[in-house]
Amino acid sequence: MNLGLAGSVAVVVGGARGLGRAIAAAFAEEGCRIGVWDVSPDVHAAADELAGTGWRVDVGDCTAVRTATAETWAQFGGVDHLVFAVGIGSGKFGFPFWKLEPEDWDRVLRVNLIGAANLAHAFAPRLAERRRGTVLFLASVAGQIGSQTDPPYSASKAGLINFAQCAAKDLAAYGVRVNCLCPGMVKTPLNRSVWQAWADRQPPEARQEYDAWAAEKIAKLVPLNRWQTPEDVAAMAVFLASDRAANVTGQTVNVDGGYVMR
Repeated sequence: MNLGLAGSVAVVVGGARGLGRAIAAAFAEEGCRIGVWDVSPDVHAAADELAGTGWRVDVGDCTAVRTATAETWAQFGGVDHLVFAVGIGSGKFGFPFWKLEPEDWDRVLRVNLIGAANLAHAFAPRLAERRRGTVLFLASVAGQIGSQTDPPYSASKAGLINFAQCAAKDLAAYGVRVNCLCPGMVKTPLNRSVWQAWADRQPPEARQEYDAWAAEKIAKLVPLNRWQTPEDVAAMAVFLASDRAANVTGQTVNVDGGYVMR
């Protein structure tokens, strides 16, 4: 895209696979130096493929996040663009919500929301001191509509959208922009796990093969009548990091085929 990002440093948290991997690849294609964080043991292989550096980090562990932040900063001499592309679900179909157990909420909130806060606490003072940079949180359209499919996931992403607005206000005075990106219906393992649990709850007479069932849902839910792709999300991520989005901060941007319209 030639967005003027060449030579800058982009750190993608959750970058070993899925949407995070696509975003890391998009930054690499723009000529960025890449740092990849992930809890997966595949993180180093993913980073190597992008000629970057990998760190295995559990974002729910505040001490580990602070340690990895210091190491990343020392490795690159600073970070220009930080992306939080982490998300887990409860793995259960959550309608009605009281069919879930209270403990189903704990890990989802710890990773999706507290993990983002841990990251922001570690990076924000350093970005503020440099008086430049961008932060992007991957939330979800589920955080905007009160999706009943997985209430812990929806609530965590709603909280993330609100936190991104708080962070954008706090960091604006330092020239640091913070935005939220909400993917819609993307074929990722996380989406499959949530939708499969939904499909499995259908009455026997309404059950179909998963791909046919999912295609029908897309046709009903998405005005453009197609799945979104990781590359769609990644294209928007690098745009928001670029100077072409220099006046965009505190915003929630959807890449969802028109599923949520404001």
